[in-house]
Amino acid sequence: MDNRKTLTNHVRRMAESLVKMGVVHAVISPGSRSTPLAYALASTERIETHLHVDERSAGFFALGLAKATQLPVVLLCTSGTAASNYHPAVTEAFYARVPLIVITADRPHELRDVGAPQAIRQIGMFGPHVKYEVDLPIPEDSVAVDDYLERQIARSIGMAVTEPKGPVHLNAPFREPLLIDFEQEFPSVTFMDRIAGHTFLTTEQKDQVSELISSATRGLLVMGECLPGFDKGQVWAFAERMNWPVVCDPLSNLRSEVPETSRHLCIDSYDALLKNESFAAQAGPDTVIRIGPQPVSKPLTLFLKKVRPQTFLVVDESPIFRDPLGIATHHLQVNAMEVLSVETRTQQEASYTDKWSQANEIAAVMTENYRSDGVHEGDYVRTLLASLPDGSDVISGSSMPIRDLDTYFRQTARDIAIFSNRGANGIDGVVSTALGIQTARKRPTWLLIGDLSFMHDVNGLLISRMQTMDLTIIVSNNDGGGIFSYLPQASIPNHFEQLFGTPTGLSFAPLAEMYGIQYDSVSSIEQLESQLAEEKKGPLRIIEMISVREENVQAHRELWNAIGEELDRNGF
Repeated sequence: MDNRKTLTNHVRRMAESLVKMGVVHAVISPGSRSTPLAYALASTERIETHLHVDERSAGFFALGLAKATQLPVVLLCTSGTAASNYHPAVTEAFYARVPLIVITADRPHELRDVGAPQAIRQIGMFGPHVKYEVDLPIPEDSVAVDDYLERQIARSIGMAVTEPKGPVHLNAPFREPLLIDFEQEFPSVTFMDRIAGHTFLTTEQKDQVSELISSATRGLLVMGECLPGFDKGQVWAFAERMNWPVVCDPLSNLRSEVPETSRHLCIDSYDALLKNESFAAQAGPDTVIRIGPQPVSKPLTLFLKKVRPQTFLVVDESPIFRDPLGIATHHLQVNAMEVLSVETRTQQEASYTDKWSQANEIAAVMTENYRSDGVHEGDYVRTLLASLPDGSDVISGSSMPIRDLDTYFRQTARDIAIFSNRGANGIDGVVSTALGIQTARKRPTWLLIGDLSFMHDVNGLLISRMQTMDLTIIVSNNDGGGIFSYLPQASIPNHFEQLFGTPTGLSFAPLAEMYGIQYDSVSSIEQLESQLAEEKKGPLRIIEMISVREENVQAHRELWNAIGEELDRNGF
């Protein structure tokens, strides 16, 4: 077999093995050394390829695809610093438990550490942020190498999709020449399938769980981030059976499509409630079940850490269970549905559940009716949420956008899904993640993002020049890092604007013009309502919402104080 046939066999065997292991999407950034594998992926009809010229944004686009589909997504680049640009997305994927198959093309071994161009130390470059890593062999005419290649791909993807899910790294060296034979047939792979079982509770274990929760008199179910496919009906069936209040993080997606019979149990204003010391002192649970990661709310975190419930069950299919508070008493390594379906009796105090439900309704009414003297980000977010059509997706930036969603996204019968990058809680790559999610789910999608976060990933818009998108970008422009105005740093005027506020004075109108994107700027609720009522004229749209950081802080604190005062008046 000549060199071209050997190379073709090698990369097409890789592509065929990826398909066998469930890959349907590959995100490719152009480069020379990755040429043969890029050809193989692009010529494989069963893989949908997406081209993105910026590797940093490409990584987050792939992250969005994988998060939305829960399937492994391939990410391919050339050698050198192209691979380095994947690191932020790889880090987020590791902590958010998203299955990325990172393939970095490389120089052959004889060109490493000898001063060759675009040859850096790629082995180990992602450090502890990948679950598995392998330096693949150079293509050669060898059955042993073919077998090894297939099984390494199967092993890598198996690692990526096993809890805790996460990224893996395949380093693929190629010698020149790099062209393949497009007429050559795809090889038949000998490794056919990976069959993975699921973890279930034995009868004895179910009895143990039943005993743990049946003694609860003040039970509380805490729901963190839940990704597409999670059975929300099981959650509400458990809550109704046990009469437990359910603390619903916005990323739990339990605030949408709430059954009528469960609405009194859906606690969506807990962040505001737990800022009130009197209510928090009365609301302490004796038993908590938490499913998913710890929710966004800091008051909830402080509340649980102070109460330290005598029974705190963390349900997590991974042995690396998440317990940032250090108060878990039991780790249930099993699918959440197994726990929610356990048959048990309940001793729940009706007054405890009623307290949460009644206080939640007070906070919800206050939040809905509150109006500040001027206009602030909360008003904008509330207006946006009210306008969303059924069947919409919302991707939230970190910092203030996700916190405003926590405050203003109330339970609804509409189908509205919320996504955010909360693995590492960074503000980078959010535009690309949103575009990846929209590409996978094919639903009308809205991105709520701050001005600094948007600037971090404006290159993410490049992919919109190469494939069709449907995204409305709502940029909350308060001219800087808004969340710092809520932190202790804001109480010290020395260097605050220089180091934390970081105003840029930029408008995004020129950016929209450069990309040919529909653009509008609003500075009042009436203007936002008018723009939201207008039909979107193209695949992308930017609405820039202007606000003032100081006024945002004042309005949020006024609302929280008003809710606290109303709780006090009602005897909480």
